Amino acid sequence: MKIVAVCACTAGIAHTYMAQEAIEQECARRGIECKVETQGGMGIDNEIEQEEVDAADVAILAVSVGIEMEDRFDDKRDEGRLLEVDPSVAIKNTADLIGEAAALAE
Repeated sequence: MKIVAVCACTAGIAHTYMAQEAIEQECARRGIECKVETQGGMGIDNEIEQEEVDAADVAILAVSVGIEMEDRFDDKRDEGRLLEVDPSVAIKNTADLIGEAAALAE
């Protein structure tokens, strides 16, 4: 299974990168391939290409602000394979979030 995610918080500092780390660690623990893009104070890092979105089983937007290039995820949204949560959910309830993503991928 493969997950792509974008993390972005209001300030673009702490919660953005905490959510990224939480998602990456939980996916690693479960043996799930993932790529997490951050859009924060440092700009866009680890940018996800459209081909990577298309190849992913599920996409997660852990965002509390509008993000750049959100239209990359329109097909995943239409397919019901997009989870949109606040970054705090990705930080505090990571296992549940990744479990929900895994269920969508089945």
